[in-house]
Amino acid sequence: MTTKLGRGPISAEPRINDRIRVAEVRLVGPNGEQVGIVPVQDALRLAEEAQLDLVEVAPTARPPVAKLMDYGKYKYESAVKARESRRNQSNTIIKEIKLRPKIDPHDYETKKGHVVRFLKGGDKVKVTIMFRGREQSRPELGRRLLARLAEDVQDLGAVESQPKQDGRNMVMVIGPHKRRSEHKAEARAAGPRPRREQRQEEQAGQGS
Repeated sequence: MTTKLGRGPISAEPRINDRIRVAEVRLVGPNGEQVGIVPVQDALRLAEEAQLDLVEVAPTARPPVAKLMDYGKYKYESAVKARESRRNQSNTIIKEIKLRPKIDPHDYETKKGHVVRFLKGGDKVKVTIMFRGREQSRPELGRRLLARLAEDVQDLGAVESQPKQDGRNMVMVIGPHKRRSEHKAEARAAGPRPRREQRQEEQAGQGS
């Protein structure tokens, strides 16, 4: 990113230590305590005595707000959190389960079992109710079925997207309480699962 005057890139980094060019700052201590408005030279002296950095955290305030902190440690922890956030986003998978509004009890239990496995694996589940013919005039059947399913799996996940009509279908999304990375860690601690269970889960995701 460059300025309109072509003076080169604008740094996203905050000003720290001697780069803070103001007469005074509103100083915040390393533990978040409010020190008050002090001359910038006094703030720099306090930072040096505490072996910390003076970091401008609110440059547009009057006077600017600066905080005493270990800036190197702060940058490292921020980078770790950003990487973890990206990893969790990229690992989010949405599985889909399709139901009929008048599904028989055995089929319902089978489909519910798939939802349980997906949520236990840390995946979101898109539940689709498929209406045919006259069933389209009875949307309450779909809502009741989705509400029943959400209640049956409430220990593992919560509704993220309430039931809504999508053409001839009604759709609801259930998200897991635990992230995929947490489930993977628990699975590693518990040891490998039987190959048969893994095949059943793969087939459920493909054929549901």
